Amino acid sequence: MITIKPKKGNLLIAEPSIIGDVSFNRSIVLIADHTKEGSIGFILNKPLDYTINELINDVNVNFKVYNGGPVEQDNLYFIHKIPELIPDSIEISLGIYWGGDFNKVVDLISEGQIEESDIKFFLGYSGWSALQLEDELKANSWVVTENVYKKDIIDKDYKSFWKEKMLEFGGEYSIWSNAPENPNFN
Repeated sequence: MITIKPKKGNLLIAEPSIIGDVSFNRSIVLIADHTKEGSIGFILNKPLDYTINELINDVNVNFKVYNGGPVEQDNLYFIHKIPELIPDSIEISLGIYWGGDFNKVVDLISEGQIEESDIKFFLGYSGWSALQLEDELKANSWVVTENVYKKDIIDKDYKSFWKEKMLEFGGEYSIWSNAPENPNFN
């Protein structure tokens, strides 16, 4: 499949060919940064068995926490669409922001000013060194697409996200959309 060049704000859709890759099988990654030095992203569709209140004592809501990727999984990261409320946020693109003042986030959640549809939390991130992502693209591990969802990507239903993209791509990808996650279970 012909894909566009990766840049901040694009999505990486895991090719069906990377079955068996524990971290990235059926993943959709938002590219948060992409430079000649490397790339950083967050897996959008891999929820963990944690909620934010299990990780942060001062938070009394049970927002889902996602596996952001295999790097630094002991650190909490977040993306959001409310930069006017969270100081020091960095714009990724299209109204999506990364990070900011975490203490302010905790306060705003406690005050009921942040909804789960405004923010997404991750343990860890996905990272690629210089040219590593390009090598994976040449090896057909990923399809790069525009983020047509813009800031609504934050509250996109993760359960069927990868399957939707396979159906959208059509052709041989459509066949993969209904395949079991582990082909040994077929």
